[in-house]
Amino acid sequence: MEPRFNLFGTETGTKLAKRFAGLGQAVHQTSLPALTAELVSLRASQLNGCGFCLDMHVKEAIAAGEDPLRLHLVAGWRETTVFTEAEEAALAFAEEGTLLTREGVSDETWDNVRKHYDDEQTAALVCLVGLINAANRMAVITHQKGGSYQSGAMAQFQS
Repeated sequence: MEPRFNLFGTETGTKLAKRFAGLGQAVHQTSLPALTAELVSLRASQLNGCGFCLDMHVKEAIAAGEDPLRLHLVAGWRETTVFTEAEEAALAFAEEGTLLTREGVSDETWDNVRKHYDDEQTAALVCLVGLINAANRMAVITHQKGGSYQSGAMAQFQS
């Protein structure tokens, strides 16, 4: 499958990328742990089949100091011992926020997130799940491929 379209090669795409980067930067400026944010983005991207975002978030997580073993285990996080209870709550939230039902996320998952994350971190998680799902959809629609992303490349879109 070849890329259909260079979204970032258009004026509109570049404007939107700058705004997305700014929103992402706002999430990363909260007290939500940066590596938790990368795990959440990685899990949503796995569920959505977004190779471009998988590539980006694996490389950004490694650059931020994440253990590659943990990244290999994100897809099966429930059957591992390498994630904290807070990270597991965030991963469950990412899954349920990505695979939406009419309920949104379950009360159990919501309560678990609230047990581990304060109001600001919860707001960051809600926004992050929305943003990564939107980014995944744009990349999947335009058939963007993973493999060539260089860590820090999205910084060019930040104001």
